[in-house]
Amino acid sequence: MLDATAILTGRAPAPVGPYSQAIRVGGFVFCSGQVGLDPATGKIVAGGVAEQTRQVLENLTAVLASANLTLAAIVKTTIFLIDIDDFATVNAIYGERMGTPPPARSTVAVAALPLGARVEIEAIASAGA
Repeated sequence: MLDATAILTGRAPAPVGPYSQAIRVGGFVFCSGQVGLDPATGKIVAGGVAEQTRQVLENLTAVLASANLTLAAIVKTTIFLIDIDDFATVNAIYGERMGTPPPARSTVAVAALPLGARVEIEAIASAGA
């Protein structure tokens, strides 16, 4: 049987489906994709992709903090964009928040994201062995 622990915090949006905000397994924390939902209102933050990206990173920060980790623990991310033309904006904000060396990353364009979001980021963090 898999020894997994669910991570849940009220400082990030509640899951909108049958999934956990994150799961700790062994030495890793696997964070579900976060969109730019304001945890207080449950709505996508006003503005565009820049505001959503900042909120996404705040949500990931809150989930990781609940596991006693920071963004610096992230080893891999995947970014999903509904418009690849948003790449430069998202990349600049992402780069401001990620440490050195930055995590490994993939970025893909998708047809749509939940709740009309423009950006979603999922992450894998190292929690030590």
